[in-house]
Amino acid sequence: MEKLNDRWLRLVGVPLISIVSNFIFFQPDNDARHISRWVALGISLAECVLIWEVARLGIIQARRRYPRLNQTTARVCRQLAWFVIITVVQRVALVYLYDVTQFWGYPMSTRSYWVNTLIPFLFVVPLAVIYEAHYLYRQWWATYYEAEQLKKEALQSQLDSLKAQINPHFLFNSLSTLSSLVTENPKQAETFIEELASVYRYVLQTNEQLLTSLASELTFIQAYFHLLQMRFGRSVELDVTVDESYLAFFIPPLTLQLLVENAVKHNTALPAKPLVIRIYTDADKHLVVSNTRRPKQNRVPSNRTGLAHITAKYRLLGQPDVVINQSDDCFQVLVPLIQETRYDYSHH
Repeated sequence: MEKLNDRWLRLVGVPLISIVSNFIFFQPDNDARHISRWVALGISLAECVLIWEVARLGIIQARRRYPRLNQTTARVCRQLAWFVIITVVQRVALVYLYDVTQFWGYPMSTRSYWVNTLIPFLFVVPLAVIYEAHYLYRQWWATYYEAEQLKKEALQSQLDSLKAQINPHFLFNSLSTLSSLVTENPKQAETFIEELASVYRYVLQTNEQLLTSLASELTFIQAYFHLLQMRFGRSVELDVTVDESYLAFFIPPLTLQLLVENAVKHNTALPAKPLVIRIYTDADKHLVVSNTRRPKQNRVPSNRTGLAHITAKYRLLGQPDVVINQSDDCFQVLVPLIQETRYDYSHH
């Protein structure tokens, strides 16, 4: 259990309450009986310290027994029971001692027993409320912080999982392309290997990052598209029209590669009717990737893994949703561009 850090409350709060309560409730009678104010104040301070130190033991024991946030009711009930019992016993015993010894020079009346027993509750209860409120706040904050840490770790784990899935996926498709080129055009296959090494170097470097600049991603996609053209020739076309003011914005690495790959995988590409892929920006700070939609007759089974990866990354990064639009002749994906000032990915 966390140590009860209440030094200043004990050194300042309790003495202050003893002075105020003595002045309000007992000073008029003490003056009438010519009892020294300093003696009365000293006795009052000693009584208050005794009452509160014993009450404080009850707080400590209750917290040890019921430390958790969901045990607040049990903890508070235990403290209340302790305050009532221990305060009544202490005060009745102390007043009885004053009575039989006539410590103050006169016997205690029935009213004195009631007044001396009930008055301590006027400061014991408020102090107890302060202690419990502070404890609840710290418990709530600890629970909230722990939940946020667990959430952050879970998100990071999911992001790492997504990264681990992209690398094998990209390599598999690249090797499939290379396999085709080896039999069709060995010389072109050699060039392809060199381009592939350059492209895969980028994949390895950026796949460890949560975000990469749009400028870097566009440079990469140009190299990647060159690999596609080595296989498909004039059957595929790429048109990039991006506002230069957005080049310093960020997107998750390999977002464009997944979208371009998705377009090539599911659509027919012929020299007479090339597959046109357009990459451009709009006024709402979206990177738009669209392609002509001509589904292959022998459709490739799809579980939308690429789109699922992109959507999941944006969700885990707490960014706006990726928007997917589809018509009879066009497939379009709107990817939100991320400003560095809005998301500091270096802290993840």
